[in-house]
Amino acid sequence: MKQVILYGAPHSLYSGKTRSYLRKQGIAYVERTGGARFSSEVVPAIGRGIIPVIELPDGSFVQDTIDILDHFERAGAPVSAYPAGPRQRILAHIAELYAVVGLTRHAMHYRWSYADEQDQFLTDAFSAAGSGDPAAVMARMRSYLPMLGVTPATIPAIEASYIALLDLLQAHFASHPYLFGGQPSLGDYGLLGPLFAHLGRDPVPADIMKRRAPKVFRWVERMNAADADIPEYGDYPATYLPDDGIPTTLEPLYRHMADELFPELTDKVDMVRRFVAQAEPETGSPVTDKPHRRVIGSVQTSFRGVGAESGVQPYIFYLWQRITDTFGTLEANTAACVREWLNGVGLSPLLDAHRPIRVERRGHIEVWGERL
Repeated sequence: MKQVILYGAPHSLYSGKTRSYLRKQGIAYVERTGGARFSSEVVPAIGRGIIPVIELPDGSFVQDTIDILDHFERAGAPVSAYPAGPRQRILAHIAELYAVVGLTRHAMHYRWSYADEQDQFLTDAFSAAGSGDPAAVMARMRSYLPMLGVTPATIPAIEASYIALLDLLQAHFASHPYLFGGQPSLGDYGLLGPLFAHLGRDPVPADIMKRRAPKVFRWVERMNAADADIPEYGDYPATYLPDDGIPTTLEPLYRHMADELFPELTDKVDMVRRFVAQAEPETGSPVTDKPHRRVIGSVQTSFRGVGAESGVQPYIFYLWQRITDTFGTLEANTAACVREWLNGVGLSPLLDAHRPIRVERRGHIEVWGERL
C-alpha cells in the first residue's frame, strides 16, 4: 500500500508540527525535501512553492498544518489532538494562534539575527533542503525580519520574552507532560513548530533552552516520539486531564500570551477593517494577488511596549476564528465558565473583538469569507 508522503524539511517550522502529529498517530509516512517531482507536480497542484505538503495514498495533496491535522482527525485519529473539554479545546486553539502571531517572531529572530554564529549549521540545513542556492534562500529569509517586527529596538524585548516563556513552560512541564495532561493537543503541536525547528534545533536558542529549561527541551523530545514518552512522570495517565481540568501552572503562561497577542491583534483588526472597507473583497476571492504572497500590508503596533511594524497576514484571522467558532458552539453556562477563565488571564478580548470579515481556506490558499 502506498505510504503518505510528507514534503518538508528538518529545519522547517511547520514541517515539525506535521511530522510530530504523524508520529503520534502512528501514520506511516516517508519524508521528502523537495526534488523534481515536488517542482513539477506538487507546486502546480497546490499553486505555490510551500511546505509542508502531504501527499495521500490516492495521489491527492493537503497543504497547511491545520488542514493536514484536520484531515487525519476526520479520518479517526487514535490520539485526537482536540480535547473534548471546552476550556481545554479553546486554550489549545489559543496556543495555536500564539505560536503563529508571537513565536514566529522569536523563531526568526534567533535563527537570522544570530546567523553568523550558526552559519555552518544553517548552511548545512538549507543545502540539504535542495531548494535552490542556499545562500540566496537564507538571505531572502533574513530579509523578512523587519516585517516580523524584529529590529534593534525590539530584540531586547524578544529575548526577554523567550526567557520568560521558557521559565513558564519549565514550571508547567515539571508537573505535566503536555499542556493539558498526558496527551498532546493542538496547542502542543502548534507550540512545537517554533520551539522545535528553530528554537530547539538552531544552536544559539537551543543552547539557551537546554541550559535554562531542560524540561522544555525534554518536551520537545517527547513531542517527536511516537509514543507518549512520559516515563519520568510515573503512573501519570496518557490522557487529557479529567473534567476539563486546567493546571494552575497554565495561568501565568496564558497571561504571557495575552501580553504578546495584544495590542498587536487589535491593531491588525483595525488595519483589516480599513482594508475591507476600501477594497470590498468578493467572497471566495484570494486574500492576495499572488498565491505566494501572505501579507496584505503592515501596521504600526508594539511588542511589550516597544514600537514595531508588523505584516498583516489574513491567515492569523483564520486561526483566530477557530477560537470564536468553537466558543460559539458552547451552551450558555459552559461559555460563561470559559469566558471567566479567559478574562482572568487577559484573553477575553479574543472573544469580543469585532473582525470585519471571515477568512477561509479553499484550494490550498486563504480566501475572503463573508462580511461580518
